[in-house]
Amino acid sequence: MTTADHLDRAVADPIGLITDLVADVEKGLGVETIRAVVTATADGRAKSRRLAEALATRPAVLTDGRSPAPRTVGDLLIDLRRAGASAISPPICVECGKKLRTFQRQGQDWYCSVCGQETTECTACGNVRRVGFRDRMGLPRCKMCPDNDDRDPVTVVHEVISAIAPDADRDVIAEALRRTEPQRPAYRQRLVWALEENPRLLTGEGYLAPHRAILRFIGLLHEAGVAGIVRPACPRCHRVVRIDKPLDGQRVCRNCIAKSRIEECVRCGARREPATRDGQGRPLCPNCLIRDPANLETCTVCGESRMVSSRTAEGPICPNCRPLPTLLCSICGRTAPCTLSKLTGLPRCGGCDRRPAHCPVCGRLRGIHSGTADAPVCGPCTTPDAELWRPCPTCGQAERLHAPGPCPRCTLKQRLHDLLATDTGSIPPKLRPLYEAVAGTERASTAMRWLSKGIASTVLSDLGSGRRPLTHEALDELPEGEVVEHIRSVLVATSTLPKRDEQMVRLERHVKDLVTSHTTDEGRKILHRYATWHLLRRLRRRSRGKETTHNQLQVARQHLRAAVYILNWLADQNLALATCQQTDLERWTTSDDVRHRQEAGHFVRWALSQKIARDPTFPAERWNGPSQPMDDEARRHTARRLLHDDTLKSEDRLAGCCCSSTPSGPRRSPGSLSTRSRRRTERSASASAPSRSSFPHPLLSWPSSRSQPAAAMPSSAAQIHAGSSPGASPAARSVPGPWANGSAISASPSPRPARPPCSSSPPSCPPRSSPAPSASISPSPSNGSEPPLETGPPTPPRSAAALHRNIRSTNQDYRHEIRQPPRGRHRRRPRFRAHFGHPSRGPRRRGLPLRSHSRRR
Repeated sequence: MTTADHLDRAVADPIGLITDLVADVEKGLGVETIRAVVTATADGRAKSRRLAEALATRPAVLTDGRSPAPRTVGDLLIDLRRAGASAISPPICVECGKKLRTFQRQGQDWYCSVCGQETTECTACGNVRRVGFRDRMGLPRCKMCPDNDDRDPVTVVHEVISAIAPDADRDVIAEALRRTEPQRPAYRQRLVWALEENPRLLTGEGYLAPHRAILRFIGLLHEAGVAGIVRPACPRCHRVVRIDKPLDGQRVCRNCIAKSRIEECVRCGARREPATRDGQGRPLCPNCLIRDPANLETCTVCGESRMVSSRTAEGPICPNCRPLPTLLCSICGRTAPCTLSKLTGLPRCGGCDRRPAHCPVCGRLRGIHSGTADAPVCGPCTTPDAELWRPCPTCGQAERLHAPGPCPRCTLKQRLHDLLATDTGSIPPKLRPLYEAVAGTERASTAMRWLSKGIASTVLSDLGSGRRPLTHEALDELPEGEVVEHIRSVLVATSTLPKRDEQMVRLERHVKDLVTSHTTDEGRKILHRYATWHLLRRLRRRSRGKETTHNQLQVARQHLRAAVYILNWLADQNLALATCQQTDLERWTTSDDVRHRQEAGHFVRWALSQKIARDPTFPAERWNGPSQPMDDEARRHTARRLLHDDTLKSEDRLAGCCCSSTPSGPRRSPGSLSTRSRRRTERSASASAPSRSSFPHPLLSWPSSRSQPAAAMPSSAAQIHAGSSPGASPAARSVPGPWANGSAISASPSPRPARPPCSSSPPSCPPRSSPAPSASISPSPSNGSEPPLETGPPTPPRSAAALHRNIRSTNQDYRHEIRQPPRGRHRRRPRFRAHFGHPSRGPRRRGLPLRSHSRRR
C-alpha cells in the first residue's frame, strides 16, 4: 500500500493500521498481542489517529527509535519492548544516543534524564548549571544553593489566618495544608511563601494566586468552616466556580478560557473554541468534529452509524442510546433519566429539556432551564450572563447566538421579507397578513425549518413577485401537500382568500383523478355517473351549505374506491356490470383480495336502481345500534350503576366503565339529516304519542325519534358509543332494558314519548308473526283497560349475551313483516318499505315503518 492509502486508513481504521505496521517488523509477537498493546497505548480515537498517521508517514521509527516523533510513538515502543518485542527499537536520546526505558521530551525530540535538563545561571552562586529548583521569587537555583526555610509551614499559615480569623483551629489548618499537596512538601512551602507575601488571597483575591494549590487550600478551609475565608470569584464572569486556568496573570474559569479562544469555524462559520484543526491548521468547532462522516461509528445498541456519545466495554454508544442516570428532576420533580444543566448544574429530565414554555419573568416562549413546572424560567433569566446571552444586533433581545448575525426571529423576518417583497422592496398589502402571521409564530426555528424544506419558499416567492395570482385556482395547480394547505389556511384565516369548502374540493379532485385513471371507457362513464350524480349530489344535499366534514370525505372516497375495485375485478374476469351474474358477485365477495365489501354493496344497489345491472343483488346490513349520543346525566348514571351493581359480571362492569367514561361522538346537526328523516321527525313531533306506561312491557315500547337521546346498555358488550360505525355491534341496539324501574339505566330522566307504527295510538295486539306473550307480560283485559305494570324492577340479565338474546327475540317478535312482491306483471307494493342503515347517513332503526302505502287493488 502507498503512503496515501495508509493515511486514508489511519482515519478509518487506525488500530488495524498500527497493528499491521508493527506485525510487518516484529515476527516474535502474535497479532492479537500486538493489537492488545496498541489498544492499551492509543486509548482514544484522536490519539490512535495521530499515532497511525506518524507511523504511516515514517514507519522506520519502529526499527531505529529516533525522534522527532510524537510522544505516543515513544510510549508504543516502550510498551512493545516490555511485551517481549525484540525487533522493535527502544527510544533513542537525540543527544547522546542512549537507549531509553523512560524519556523526557522537548517538542518532538526525546532526551534522557541528563541531556534533557535545563541549564542556566544560578541566582545564588552565579554558576551556569542545571536547574535544581526555584526559590520563593521563582528564580532558578542549582542543587548546591537551596532556598531553605527552617520555619514550620503550619505555624506560618496559622499566623496568617489568625490575623483574619482569630478563632481558627490550628489542627484544621494543618489538615487542609496536608491535603493540598500530600506528596510534595516543596509545593506546600511555596504555598506558605505566597500566603505570607499576600494574605488578601484568602479574603477574595484568590484569582491572583501564583500557584493552583492555593485555590485548593482556600476551598478546603471554606469547607471546614473557617471564618473569614472567601472563595474567589472569576474576575471575568464573576461566578463563584472553580478557577484554575491562567489568563493574563489571573485565574479564570473554564468558560472564560473558552471565550478567550473563540475562532470562526471554517465549515459552519460558528464562533466557538476550536475542538481540532484540519490538515491545513484551520479551526473546526466541536459540532463539525463530531458530525464529520469520518468520526461516525456504528452504535453497539441500535446498530446505526452515528456520532459517539460514550464508550463501553462492548463498544461505542450513540447519544440516543446513551444510558442516563435516574435522578430527581429539579424542575418537574419527577424521578426520571436526567442530564445535568450546564447553567445550573442541576438534573433536568428529557421532557423539561425539550419543552418550551412562557417564562414568567420575561414572558417569552423559550426553553426551560430552571424554576418549577408551574413557573418555569428561561435561560437568560436564569443566568443573565452578558457573554453567554448576547443581545441581538437587530432587535436587542438576549439570545444564545451560536453564529454571528441576528437572532432566529429577526432572521425569519428577513427571510420572509426577501420572499414576499416585490421589485420595489415592499410587501404587497394582500400578503401583509401572511407575513405577520408567519413572522409572529412562537417558534421561529420551526418556521425557518418549514421555509427551508419543500416548496414553501418557492410558493411564497411566486406569490410575492406576482408570477402566481393570489387565488384558490392558482394554489390548486400546485401539488397537493401540507405546505400548500397551510399557506391556504393562513390566507383564508387572514381574509386574504375567500372561504370555501376544502373537503368538497378535495373530493371533486379525487373523483376526477380516479375516474380519469380508469382503464375502460364504460367503467369511466359508470364511475362518473355514480360519483357525480349520486355521491356528490347526495353529499351536497345533506350538507345544505355547511362545510363537509373529514368523515364524510372519507366515506365518499371509500364508496368510490369500492366501485373501482369491483369494476377492475369485472374487467379482469372479462365481464361487464350489465352482464354480471349473482354467482360472479358472490365469487368476488368471497375472494381473498376483496376490499371494501360493505361499500361495494352501495354501488351494486345503485347500479340496480339505475338499471345498469340486472341480475346481482347485494343485501344491506342493518344497523341495530344506538342512533343518538348519550347526555352527560345518562353517562354518569350508567357509570354509577356499573360501579356499584354486583349482579353484573366484573369484566362487563369494567368494560362498561371504560366505555361510559369516553365522550360520545359528535351530535348530528339538523342540517345533516335527509329530507325524509326531517319529515318523519316533524310528523313524530306533531303526533300525540302515548307514554311508555301505556305499553305492557318496557321492551315493547317503540323507540322515539332520532332527535332524543338513546338508551344505554348496562353491559360492556352492549355499551356502544353513539356515532360509532354501523358494523360495531349489531346486537347493541339502543332500546330500554328490562329493568326500567329502580335500577334502570336510561339516557333520559323522564320517559320518552313513544311513536306508533302507523298511527298515534299504540297497537292493541301483537302483529301476526308474534308468538304468544311471555309469562312476564299479562294479556290485555277484555274491557279495554290498560294492564298494570309489575311491581318492583325485574331481574336484569346476568351478562351481555343474555341481554342481547332478550332484545333480539323481542325485536323479532314485533318486527313488521315485509312481503316480497310477486314476479309478475302486476306487482304488489309492500305495505312498509324497509330502510337500511348507511355509514354516512347515520344509523337507522331496524324494523321501523317509514311510510305506509295503500295496496293496489
